[in-house]
Amino acid sequence: MERINSTLLTEFILAGIPYPPQLRTFLFGFFLLIYILTQLGNLLILITVCVDPQLPAHPMYIFLGVLSIIDMGISSIIVPRLMMNFTLGLKPIPFGGCVAQLYFYHFLGSTQCFLYTLMAYDRYLAICRPLRYPVLMNAKLSTLLVAGAWVAGSMHGALQAILTFRLPYCGPNQVDYFFCDIPAVLRLACADTTVNELVTFVDIGVVVASCFSLILLSYIQIIQAILRIRTADGRRRAFSTCGAHVTMVTVYYVPCAFIYLRPETNSPLDGAAALFPTAITPFLNPLIYTLRNQEVKRALKRMIGSPGTKSEV
Repeated sequence: MERINSTLLTEFILAGIPYPPQLRTFLFGFFLLIYILTQLGNLLILITVCVDPQLPAHPMYIFLGVLSIIDMGISSIIVPRLMMNFTLGLKPIPFGGCVAQLYFYHFLGSTQCFLYTLMAYDRYLAICRPLRYPVLMNAKLSTLLVAGAWVAGSMHGALQAILTFRLPYCGPNQVDYFFCDIPAVLRLACADTTVNELVTFVDIGVVVASCFSLILLSYIQIIQAILRIRTADGRRRAFSTCGAHVTMVTVYYVPCAFIYLRPETNSPLDGAAALFPTAITPFLNPLIYTLRNQEVKRALKRMIGSPGTKSEV
């Protein structure tokens, strides 16, 4: 559905992701399952961190609880709308709904970038400065750092939303994507988007590059410290505490860099890449952090009253 050039749009049509019609029901069920498991898994992690008397004192688990909130938010913003693509008929999204989706996605996504950086810094202090760790990173400081990440993320999301929707949109109204994101929406603007594209590249580039660089520097120091550990068991335990974080940083940052930090193209691979930070990563986070983190597994056992764990409380 299109508007004439003199009329501003009041809604958008999300094209979704291409798929064979015979897989419509399967894909709807698949993403519904992914969404339910994402919410349940992250909610379980959040409840465990809040309820267990031992975990909230550790900054790493404060960060993990906040990460679960972000994952639940990103999944709720994107996946239900994605699932509507697998139902019959056009499902327009109101103009205001498109603005809100873009804002909250970039708000939560950039907050997640900052949080991954804080988690890397926390691991750096725990492994490279173990004796001073309780002073350099405590629950109060970690809470302040998390608050700063939320504020910075909110400002980033607001900047992107304001810059994107200050432009006039007068038709056509079909967004060639499965959610309202900056590159896809800007293609529909009835004005020059050069400034927007430049600011988007610089802003997101600064966030991604600075966060990733700090994470990389932290892990260079961590690896050097681990290699100085004399015992193989000590090295194994040190690596295991960082393995989950490295895995999720890789899964999150590589698709984001592919989508936003390259020359403007309309590649079908964009949609596939965007599924990672919007649907796959929120689903995998609780699985990876639970399976690879012994402390979280022990906390889960304590919470459900598993025999042999109560004495650890």
